[in-house]
Amino acid sequence: APAPAAGRPARPSGAANEGAEGAANPGPAERSPRTAPPIPAPLAALADRFGLSAFEREVILLTAAAELDPTTGARCAAASGDPARTHPTFSLALAALTEPHWSALTPVSPLRRWRLVELEDDTRLTTTRLRLDERILHFLAGSPYLDARLHGLLRRTPVPASLPASYDLAASRVAAGWTESRPDAPLRVELVGGDPRTRADIAAAAARRSGLGLYTAAADDLPTDPAERDRLARLWQREAILLPAALLLEAGDMDREQSAATDAFIAGAAVPLVVSSQEPRPTTQPRGERVTVPRLDDAEQLNLWADAFADVPEVEEAHLRSLVAQFQLPPHVIRSAAASVRRDLPDEDELNATELAWRAGLTEARIGLDELGRRIEPRATWGDLVLAERQSRILREIVAHVRQRGTVYQEWGFARTLRSGLGVTALFAGGSGTGKTLAAEVMAKELGLDLFIIDLSQVVSKYIGETEKNLRKVFDAAERGGALLLFDEADALFGKRSEVKDSHDRYANLEVSYLLMRMEAYRGLAILTTNMKKALDPAFMRRIRFVVDFPFPAEHERAEIWSRVLPAQAPMKDIDPALLAQLTVAGGSIRNIALSGAFLAAEEGDRLQMRHMLAAARTEYLKLDRSLTPSEVHGWV
Repeated sequence: APAPAAGRPARPSGAANEGAEGAANPGPAERSPRTAPPIPAPLAALADRFGLSAFEREVILLTAAAELDPTTGARCAAASGDPARTHPTFSLALAALTEPHWSALTPVSPLRRWRLVELEDDTRLTTTRLRLDERILHFLAGSPYLDARLHGLLRRTPVPASLPASYDLAASRVAAGWTESRPDAPLRVELVGGDPRTRADIAAAAARRSGLGLYTAAADDLPTDPAERDRLARLWQREAILLPAALLLEAGDMDREQSAATDAFIAGAAVPLVVSSQEPRPTTQPRGERVTVPRLDDAEQLNLWADAFADVPEVEEAHLRSLVAQFQLPPHVIRSAAASVRRDLPDEDELNATELAWRAGLTEARIGLDELGRRIEPRATWGDLVLAERQSRILREIVAHVRQRGTVYQEWGFARTLRSGLGVTALFAGGSGTGKTLAAEVMAKELGLDLFIIDLSQVVSKYIGETEKNLRKVFDAAERGGALLLFDEADALFGKRSEVKDSHDRYANLEVSYLLMRMEAYRGLAILTTNMKKALDPAFMRRIRFVVDFPFPAEHERAEIWSRVLPAQAPMKDIDPALLAQLTVAGGSIRNIALSGAFLAAEEGDRLQMRHMLAAARTEYLKLDRSLTPSEVHGWV
């Protein structure tokens, strides 16, 4: 709050009606300081918070009396010598109140800067009616509230009942950032990382620690018009002093105009402010103290899950540890997951409490990823894969690395000795349709996770820095866990890294390094697919934990794929998987041909026969820009 005005001696004053009586009837009979009643607490608080002089305080009393005491109008008229002037004016205040000073009338004085009083007509400074702002009147009357002009822009932020120790320490740093603020960024703190609710919880705890309330506003809602923005800033700063309160300004992605408006609002803030964002905002303005939302360690996560499921005894500690190993969720999301389990458990017949808890974690974790990739709820199982024993063994080994990482990294201590490169990464190499995506789906099903397919050809941008930004969004959203990330078309980004000849080459290499870094740090499983393994840089290959080759299927493998693709209940006549396996196509094309043939048979109202498969094969080969050879269809019809 502003410091009391220097060099202006305070003069005790009475209640609103008594101050008005003395102001309207000045004279020798004025009370001495020894007999004057004490200043009402709300008025004293107002004068202290806004640095009002004794004269300015009495102006507040005079205008308050005009609203509260019906006799004030007659007294003002009598003191002014004008029966029509039944209201306070600055001329009356200068003539009747003690220790008057002209500076109280200026636009930069506390009375007018903070709009404690309003002029009815700005063109008649001393003679126009002087009104007390309604918000100030209610403050003096002991009925504080958020100014109605701020409704819709600000919302009260509740204080969390408790915070994990790491978050509590961050709240202490925010509070310290206000009290120990730098001269170039007073009362300003930048809070980055985590999700918006977590940042709000930390800021609310910091505000309570500082004796403040907390309100939240969105930077997108700030006016871009300078005059309108200045009015809003002054209105909020006055409100922050009255309440008192701090402001959490939530800043997301903004265009240049809105970002400039946000910078201007922040630069003019003279009350406690937290600028909240996922990443540090690019700005030329002083930032103030920066506090990063810390990552909760496994012990804190386990305590959160245990507290949330304390009244669900079916979920045991071993189950909670598996949840901690898979999901990295903020406290409020864990509580939400537990609430959904308690809600669904009484009516659930198929899933037990542990399975419901896993499903709830999965549901909460997928928020934010749906808009960044294609989500597949996995249904395929190991029985749907037709692979050589070597490839199948590696896939099951990958699953073991993901499933047992909590045991190996935390319980056995490997996370402390290895420190980095703990993410499970894999490269699936093979031609189109050889089963790479199907294998990822099978693994996701086995692990109880969603499969998110990220098309790298859509992520890579020709604009410098945009590819990293797009990748950051994917991994930040995926950090909550619950997803197997499959980066399709890795060739769009991972070719032979060229020698650095210009800035674009250098940034292309940085994009590769950034993706590798994020994959290695990812808690879950990240898989890359490529059609051209030989084109990949050996330096990149060394940083991938598993490499699985998906060769073109041999004829006996194609026959097995055909057998598994054709449903037993489908009406068929003379369908021979061995003959169908003569087609030199991969599993993806086999599925397309089988499905197309089935539709042709259904359209004819007939059973599925080899002639339908032949027609479907011709269509598929046209798509592949190939021609059927006589040997491939020998003996079909």
